[in-house]
Amino acid sequence: MDTTSRLLMLLEVVEQGSFTKAAEIRNIDRSVISKQISRLEDELGVRLLNRTTRSFSLTAAGAEMIKKASELRELLGETVRMAENYHLEPRGVLKITSSTLIGRRYLQPVLNDFQKRFPQVEVELRLDDRLVDIVSEGFDLAFRIGEPKDSSLIARKIARNRLLIVAAPEFIQTYGMPKTIEELAQLPAASYASNSMRVETIDYYDSKGEACELKINSVYRANDAEVLLMKAISGTTYFVAPAFIIDKEITQGQLVPILTDVKLKEFSHMYAVYPHRDLPVRTRLFFDAVKEYIGKDKPIWENNIPNFEQMY
Repeated sequence: MDTTSRLLMLLEVVEQGSFTKAAEIRNIDRSVISKQISRLEDELGVRLLNRTTRSFSLTAAGAEMIKKASELRELLGETVRMAENYHLEPRGVLKITSSTLIGRRYLQPVLNDFQKRFPQVEVELRLDDRLVDIVSEGFDLAFRIGEPKDSSLIARKIARNRLLIVAAPEFIQTYGMPKTIEELAQLPAASYASNSMRVETIDYYDSKGEACELKINSVYRANDAEVLLMKAISGTTYFVAPAFIIDKEITQGQLVPILTDVKLKEFSHMYAVYPHRDLPVRTRLFFDAVKEYIGKDKPIWENNIPNFEQMY
């Protein structure tokens, strides 16, 4: 391993916050990383990290080296992308990350067709519901619900993602069809809850067009949208669902849209996120293929909701 490679390894350690996490990403033993950082310090003749048994901190020299390593990674990336764009036929490894649902339902069909068209492109798809650091982990594209907070990343809207309120026929038989949003809020609901997000209200517009929110009676919370759909199908709760998670539950009669005259706020859009404006050919072509598959004006998931244009 040369000095450049060791500098980039040091950068990964600092970005991940630990030797262990950096080793997991590279699929190597932690001791290998530790030895390579020590060799880097020997080569440069200066201490880069102050280490303890459980943590580390950058020295002044280490902080300067991290700046240079970041610039070096950017320069190397630009060089590779420039070379790749001279290829007439897309090739190389396409690294993509997304949530599990998006990956299985909306990316995999596109990937299957994409590799038939461009067999020299290898694909590495990571399905993970946590937000990964696409720069430090080397991803070309991330597909997410909601615009990223990191302003250094490029975000492009793929499609809208409206909300609807669904309940099973059994739920309606048990509780009756609610006539107002206030009646609905008193009934048992399933809602999304995770470490970073907790849904506790219905957000809607009243008859005057003013934004309102109403606290719901959440009796079941989970951090997986498909599990929340299953709970609604059981007939024990209703669910305010983002449209992109709906498959055949409505057309098969398992769920029914209710209170369709209520004007709901839109849910977060789906975005493609990437670290550089100058995309390699393979990345740009795949990005375009995803947009075409999902649809520009009417996203593909709205086809699963009959008459959705007239609802909410």
